[in-house]
Amino acid sequence: MTKISESAKKGIYLLPNLFTTGALFAGYYSIIAGINGKYEIAAISIFIAALLDGLDGRVARLTNTESAFGEQYDSLSDLISFGLAPSLLMYNWSLRSLVEIHPVMGKIGWLVAFIYAVSGALRLARFNVQIGSADKAYFQGLPSPAAAALISSFVWVAVDHDFTGESLQFVVLGVTLFAGLMMVSRFRYYSFKTLPFKETVPFVWILLLVLVFVLLALAPAKVLFVVFVGYSISGILLTLYSLRKNRNKKSQNNITGE
Repeated sequence: MTKISESAKKGIYLLPNLFTTGALFAGYYSIIAGINGKYEIAAISIFIAALLDGLDGRVARLTNTESAFGEQYDSLSDLISFGLAPSLLMYNWSLRSLVEIHPVMGKIGWLVAFIYAVSGALRLARFNVQIGSADKAYFQGLPSPAAAALISSFVWVAVDHDFTGESLQFVVLGVTLFAGLMMVSRFRYYSFKTLPFKETVPFVWILLLVLVFVLLALAPAKVLFVVFVGYSISGILLTLYSLRKNRNKKSQNNITGE
């Protein structure tokens, strides 16, 4: 008879894992909605999953209910919500129609969707093994929730403007491939984990926050798309700036003989 571990005897923490389950449900519902042709609902569901995913870890830390089980469960939930769901959304909405051009194009369509899904899995695996050793201020590669948000906001904007997936086939190929490759890239993305939430900030920050809420209320799809396109590009610019800065520093050291 195998011996039951102490953690199994104690059970699991309900509250943070409830948020994780909610995120998983939203991701799964996105898949179902996409299969049924409800693409806007599918895109919004992924954003709901991202919101719940952002809350589960914070709830666990605030309530001191962090656990190894929660970390693993959260990672598996992320794979469904931010790896598989966006991949199938792009395939069902647009990429599967490439087969009408040529059978080979049809294969390219689902292969690009698969590249996004496997990139999400690789991104999460790399993140898991770097916990505790990586710089908390930055992510290596585009985070999977941000990649999923880029995909979802793109679909949301397109549907709002009555674009069909068939009319944007090649754009969708590019966006899906870009999002997937950015996840497994070595570009550095700011994590926002070092923001001074517990410190005083200038009053203008409150005004900016209000402005963001107003813009989201007026045009949520467009604002979210612009935000996540900007964030996706920011990693490339940040990495290039860091490389240039280090190169200039080395050149100055060589000149001064240090």
